[in-house]
Amino acid sequence: MKSILGISAFYHDSAAALLVDGKIIAAAQEERFTRKKHDSSYPYNSINYVLSEANLELNQIDQIVFYEKPFLKFERLLETFLAFAPKGFTSFLMSMPIWLREKLFQKNFIFEQLKRNDNKFNDIDKLSFAEHHFSHAASAFFPSPFNEAVILTLDGVGEWATSTLAIGKDNKISIVKEIFFPHSLGLLYSAFTYYTGFKVNSGEYKLMGLAPYGSPKYKDLIFKKLIDVKEDGSFRLNMKYFNFATGLTMTNEKFSKLFGQKVRDPNKELLTQFHMDIASSIQAAIEEIVLKLVSSIQKETKIKNLCLAGGVALNCVANGKIIKNKIFENVWIQPASGDAGGSLGAALAYWHQEISQPRKIIKSYDSMNGSYLGPKFNEDDIEKHLIKLGAKFNKYDDKILIDKIANELKEGKIVGWFQGRMEFGPRALGCRSIIADPRSEKMQKDLNLKIKFRESFRPFAPSILRDDLNDWFELNCDSPYMLLCADVKENIQIKENEKAKELFGIERLNLKRSSIPAVTHVDYSARIQTVHKETNSKYYELLEKFKSLTKCPILVNTSFNIRGEPIVCSVADAFKCFMGTELDILVCENFILQKNEQDKNLLNDYKGQIELD
Repeated sequence: MKSILGISAFYHDSAAALLVDGKIIAAAQEERFTRKKHDSSYPYNSINYVLSEANLELNQIDQIVFYEKPFLKFERLLETFLAFAPKGFTSFLMSMPIWLREKLFQKNFIFEQLKRNDNKFNDIDKLSFAEHHFSHAASAFFPSPFNEAVILTLDGVGEWATSTLAIGKDNKISIVKEIFFPHSLGLLYSAFTYYTGFKVNSGEYKLMGLAPYGSPKYKDLIFKKLIDVKEDGSFRLNMKYFNFATGLTMTNEKFSKLFGQKVRDPNKELLTQFHMDIASSIQAAIEEIVLKLVSSIQKETKIKNLCLAGGVALNCVANGKIIKNKIFENVWIQPASGDAGGSLGAALAYWHQEISQPRKIIKSYDSMNGSYLGPKFNEDDIEKHLIKLGAKFNKYDDKILIDKIANELKEGKIVGWFQGRMEFGPRALGCRSIIADPRSEKMQKDLNLKIKFRESFRPFAPSILRDDLNDWFELNCDSPYMLLCADVKENIQIKENEKAKELFGIERLNLKRSSIPAVTHVDYSARIQTVHKETNSKYYELLEKFKSLTKCPILVNTSFNIRGEPIVCSVADAFKCFMGTELDILVCENFILQKNEQDKNLLNDYKGQIELD
């Protein structure tokens, strides 16, 4: 038996993943344990968890692989400073102490941290390093159902690379083209995230969700001034408008003057039509560039399969356009496409690339186990936790529980659904989810304002039985990881009348757009999760029962958390969120908790605790 531990850390979304004889045993992000969103610290808790899943001690692990190479990153920092000098001297000085204290000697630093997990661990030679974008590429290709594929990775920046094109065949990957820092689609998108007043490396989803409320009136300006895109999709940024290479902000004064407004202060300024148009413009620009890239790659390679990873691969609208345009026959996207997934990619790269172990390809699906790779709690533990928390609950067998909850959902109740193994990656996929009836006209607003405590414009995703997909959406391929957007079928759309067409921006939010309004965005699109019996039988059965009651095979599915908090991991996390929001029901495995039966003294007031996300 050979075991490999992958680690990502020290930038954002720290995580750990474990392989045993090439099989993915477990993976989890540190934020879920520390309750600190996008936690970048050493993943102490995640490592302990993945080891426990395999019943291993750290000193029994054969190899530990970190997801990037610190020396290359330091080289980029130095060369960037020299290239832009004397600009950026302040930020350079600020970054040097931590590099000289920790990051430059990261092998020793990680070795010392690993001893916290196991004081018997004493072999530093077990620790090795993979390149950042190679880790992304490995996470995209090796778990995929393809023997051969083009692999495109797009993110902010790794060591030097920001975009890579690789070819994967059997158990090997070769990187064939790269684009280097500071030219980056991820950083371009994050610059607009920053400019519209959202948090970089967190608020990019908001920018994508805001885009349909605007029109892309600044797209031509972006292409004229900010980015030069060639016919093959390769690109260069005009660094005169950006500050991320040398400063402490993403954009500069010249950027603000170009668009005519200062950076929005989220604490003082509301979103306006201007910000919606800005969001629409950068989203349209990114989609156009990504489509150019994948089209030229397909023509050049003639390979029929595409794998995607890196933070930009979480842009489900752009992904949906790749599918819609039928550029590749098959597309597979790593569900943990961001840096967290680098931990898994680093371990897989070592297993297949370094020691040449063969792949076991699962043709029908992939080897991610539905991305259900996190902790699970047995019913005895759950009962003990609920009693300790002072909760009132009842226990039911599977069939009665499914019947009861499907009926509660039909009656408009909002349910916290805590089942099985926690998801790996940013999306809740029916194990740590908040679920509701998509047919309700007020559900989107209620979920945003009363449950999630976040902006009213944020869209929600539909979970749908795979067999019913093509009856409801303009999509006919699996989307198990909620990474593809497609339009609602025209026959269930409700078209705007003349009066509605005169509305702008957020005014359009409350218009009923389809027979499933809670999951239909203002442009008639939805971010779809297909549910499969093979990977999540309980959630599948709930959807089946809901369909039998309502003729609707769809549920609203949003992550089980409030704004600014990570998705819940433990029973205590779930109960806290349940008691601090207007959730009606909490289901933990086979236990049902009704809000109106709980001790009112246990209600949790989140006001003043909610951070900007």
